[in-house]
Amino acid sequence: MSIATMTSKGQTTIPKDIREGLGLQPKDQINFTLLPDGTVILRAKKRSIAELRGILSAPEGVSVSVEEMHAWRK
Repeated sequence: MSIATMTSKGQTTIPKDIREGLGLQPKDQINFTLLPDGTVILRAKKRSIAELRGILSAPEGVSVSVEEMHAWRK
């Protein structure tokens, strides 16, 4: 278990073993989720949404027009 101390400005340093375990680098972002029972989930955000561009591709020969897409909204 690792312990960190919070400063009067609300800042803390993530312990080295945690940073290494999560593979955190400078400029990485961290998401905190507070659960109703007081548990906090910490997640390292290591990718930007832009990095996901092109990860999915349509099957060969399949295309859908904008009009066809709008038809699904009804």
